[in-house]
Amino acid sequence: MTTRSLRALGAASALGLSLLALPALAEDEAPLPKLGENATSMTEDFAYLKSADAPDYWAYSPFVKPQFTTSACSIAAVTAAVNGLNGLPALAEDTVLTQETLLADVGDAEWATLSAEGGDGVRFDQLVAFAKQAATTTGLDPAKVTAWKPADETEPTLATLRDQLAGNEASAEDVLLVYFNQGVVTGDWDGPHVTVIGAYDATVDKVLLLEVDQEWYVPYWTPVPVLLAAMLKPASDEHGPLEGETGGLVRMAR
Repeated sequence: MTTRSLRALGAASALGLSLLALPALAEDEAPLPKLGENATSMTEDFAYLKSADAPDYWAYSPFVKPQFTTSACSIAAVTAAVNGLNGLPALAEDTVLTQETLLADVGDAEWATLSAEGGDGVRFDQLVAFAKQAATTTGLDPAKVTAWKPADETEPTLATLRDQLAGNEASAEDVLLVYFNQGVVTGDWDGPHVTVIGAYDATVDKVLLLEVDQEWYVPYWTPVPVLLAAMLKPASDEHGPLEGETGGLVRMAR
């Protein structure tokens, strides 16, 4: 296996794996590109952000910070969402909410354990529940935290996904978090992940993911059908309690 495939053992932005030393690339294995064929770095494709309003990108990207452990992508994504919804604090004495502070303020020991280094990571239903707790804690309405979990890759499901992305792109009044198999998009490890959706370019049917996995990535675009496939791919048995878990979207709104 390559070093990149061995990220599933712990060096990646895992939703629940311990950090282990990775072996060197075998002599007969060619190094893989940073992104596979299903992802394009924002640094290579920024035309949409120059030509469109892209309200979510400008509202949320400043608050997307690296996950503070290899298991903390859920808290990193939720923190970025609530910060973007609430905006920059008005007073000089007020700090910008951090992942650690939000965890402490929510006070959910299970979320803290799952997000700690080597934690098991969250299931999709737990992500929804934790997002509602974070909304309550930060003065947002938990009733406006909703979820959508696709069941298949049919055209009606794709149409529903596109409708949700287009609706979210219309304003910065809401934000979408996505729970998905990161490797389907990046061509890297096979495991579940959570991050923030930053933009949707309907003309080319691509979505921009604002990565919290910043040790390995910058924001990247992927086709919407690929994102749907990534949400539907079950977690493998190597992910322990997350085995069989599939993803979806979590919407948070003002």
